[in-house]
Amino acid sequence: MVLLVSCPSGRFVTVDSTSEGEHQEAPEEGGVAAQRGEASARGVLLSPVLDQEDWSCLRLVYQITGAGGLEVLLRSEGKGFDRPLWSSQAPSDSWVISSMDLPNTTEPYRVAIDGSPGELQGSSVAIFEIHISPGYCLECNFEETHLCGYRNQWNTNVNWYIGGGVAVQSDLPSDNTYSNKIGHFMYVDSIYAKTFKEVAKLVSPMTTVPMSGCLGFQYQRGEKPGNRFSVYTRDQLGQYQEVWNAASENQTNWVADPSEWIPVQVDVKAPYPVQVVFEVAFNSQRGGRVKVDDITFSSEFCSADTEPTFDPSIANCDFESGLCHYTQDTNLGSAWKRVAVKPNLFRNGDHTTGAARFSYVSRLVSPLLPGNMKYCLRAHYSLRGFSQTEQALVVYLQHQSSKKQEKVWTQGERSKGIWIANDITFQTTQPSKLLFVSICRSFWDCGSVALDDISLSLGDCEQRYPPQLHGFGLSLSVPGHCDFEAGLCGYTQDKRGDAGDWMWRRGSTPTSYTGPRGDHTTGLGYYMYMEASPMMPGQGVRLRSRALRGSHLPKCLRFFYHMYGSGVGELRVHLARDGEDTLLWKRAGEQSVAWLRAVVEYHSDYQHQIVFEATRGSSVRSDIAIDDIVFENGPCKGDSQQRTTQNIA
Repeated sequence: MVLLVSCPSGRFVTVDSTSEGEHQEAPEEGGVAAQRGEASARGVLLSPVLDQEDWSCLRLVYQITGAGGLEVLLRSEGKGFDRPLWSSQAPSDSWVISSMDLPNTTEPYRVAIDGSPGELQGSSVAIFEIHISPGYCLECNFEETHLCGYRNQWNTNVNWYIGGGVAVQSDLPSDNTYSNKIGHFMYVDSIYAKTFKEVAKLVSPMTTVPMSGCLGFQYQRGEKPGNRFSVYTRDQLGQYQEVWNAASENQTNWVADPSEWIPVQVDVKAPYPVQVVFEVAFNSQRGGRVKVDDITFSSEFCSADTEPTFDPSIANCDFESGLCHYTQDTNLGSAWKRVAVKPNLFRNGDHTTGAARFSYVSRLVSPLLPGNMKYCLRAHYSLRGFSQTEQALVVYLQHQSSKKQEKVWTQGERSKGIWIANDITFQTTQPSKLLFVSICRSFWDCGSVALDDISLSLGDCEQRYPPQLHGFGLSLSVPGHCDFEAGLCGYTQDKRGDAGDWMWRRGSTPTSYTGPRGDHTTGLGYYMYMEASPMMPGQGVRLRSRALRGSHLPKCLRFFYHMYGSGVGELRVHLARDGEDTLLWKRAGEQSVAWLRAVVEYHSDYQHQIVFEATRGSSVRSDIAIDDIVFENGPCKGDSQQRTTQNIA
C-alpha cells in the first residue's frame, strides 16, 4: 500500500504561535486540530487507519521556523499511549526530509504528527508532504526526487551526483532499475579530485529501529582501479564499522565488463539505529567512476550460515527469583549471598522494588558472551560498612580460551549506602564472561558490596543511555516512562488548591533526617519532591500528567516513592476527569529510608489525567519524593503484594 499526502500548488499545512482555539482530537478520518495553551499552540495531524502487514517507510517533508518541535507517533486502537517514532526541534531555513520505519503489525493503527511552535515571535511548524511506501527506509532506486532521504556528504572536490534521466546519447551507463538511460542512479567521478585520498560519501537516513539482516545493492566500477569503494554502518555516535569493500569481490568481473551492474549482498548486524554509508576514496584524477543503484534490505540474513543476533538479555538479573544465569566462583574467595532485606528506617532494601532481594558479592560470574561485539553493562551497586575503600568492587572480562582476566571497571564512587547505577561500555575480542569481584575480606575491612538489577545490551552505553535520556535507557520507542533525568516529561504543576510546587532535584534534600539521599534511577540523577519546610501542616502540592486516552483495556501505573521523616504526611494518586478526582492509591506516615515501588492497576473508558498529590505532615521532616513513573497498557504483571486495583467507569 502506498499513501501519499501532498499539498497542491505549493501549499502546505502549518501551526504557528498565533493559532487560535482550544485543542481537540483530530477527526476520525484524518485531520488537523490546534490547541492554544498557556505557552504555545499545538497542532495534531492524524492519518487514516493503516494496516501494514509488511514493513513500510514514512517520509516527511517539513520545516521548523524559529523555535518549536515536531513529533511522529503511532496510535493503536484500544491503547492509551502513543508510541513515539521520531522527533526534532532543529530549525531550518528550507524544507527537510526525514524518514522513519513503520514495523509490520496485524493491529490497525494511525500515524499522529504533533507540531508545537515555540514562543519566539514568528515560530511555526509546517508539513509539505507525507509519503508512506512499502519496504524499509534504507531501500532506494533513486527514481524519486527525494532520493529516499539519501544525501551527499559535501566535499569540496568529489561528490555523489544523480545520473541518468536523459534520453539522449550520454557517456553515462543505463541504470539498473529500468536498464535504460531514463532511469536514475547515483555516481561519483574522480575527474575533480585534487589531493590524495579524496573521499565522497553517500549517506542513508538514520534508521529509527534496530536493523539486522541482508543489505543488497548494485554497483559499477570503472576500468581504472584507482579507488577504494567501501560500505560502512555509522551509529548515532558517529562510529563507523565496515561491512563490505570492493577489494573482497572478484576483480575480473568489473574489469572484463565495466558497464555491467554487479549485485552485492552483505549481512548487517546493527541492533541499534544506524546509517549506511557508501564511501569512495580516490588517489588521483584517474581514479575512475563508481555507480550505485537499487539498494534493498531484508530482515532475513543473506546467508543461512549467519548466526542470529545475540540476545544479551541472558545476562540480565534482578535476583528476585534466584541467580538467573549467573554462577559463583569460590576458588579465590568466599561465596556471595542472595539476601532478602525488609526495608526499615535504618536500612535500604533492594533496588528493584525496595523490599525484595539483591546479592552481596564476592565473585560473581556471568553467562558466556560472544566475541567481536560491543556491549553496554548497567549494574546497580551499594557499599555498606565502615571504610568503603576504593576498588571494593572490580569488573573483569574473563576470556574463554586463555582464562586471562581483563579489568574493565573499578569502583571509585563512595555510594554512602544508596544504590548507584554504573554504565560500562566494553568490547570482546573473543568469547568471554563478566566477573564481578569484591576485594573486601570482612565487614570491618571495607564493608560489603551489594549488586542488583544487572542488565546487558548491545552497543555503546551512550546510545542506550544518552545524557538526556539517562535512566531506563529511554528512547523514543518507550512511551509513558519518565525518570525526570531530562526534565518533567510533560508533567505540570497543578495549582488547584496547592500551596507550592513539586521541586526537581538531584542529591539529598536540604532538610536533614528526611527525604532521599539520591534518586532511584541511578543514585546520581533527578527526582521530584515536596519541600516541606516552607509549608504549613496539611498544605500540599499536586503534579499532573499529560492527558491519557481512555481504553477498554486496563492500565498499569508503576512508580517509586520515598517517605522518610518523623513528620511525613500523605502521598496520594488520583485519577482526574471533568474536574473531579478519584483516589487510586495512598500512603500515610513514615514508610522507609529506601525508595519503595508502588503498583496501581486501574481502568478508565474516558480521557483522564493522573495527579500525584503530596501533603505536609506535622513537622518540617516531611519531604516526600517520587521517581521512575511508568505507564503500561494491559494489566499489571507480577507485583501481587504491592498492587492496588481500581475500576473507574
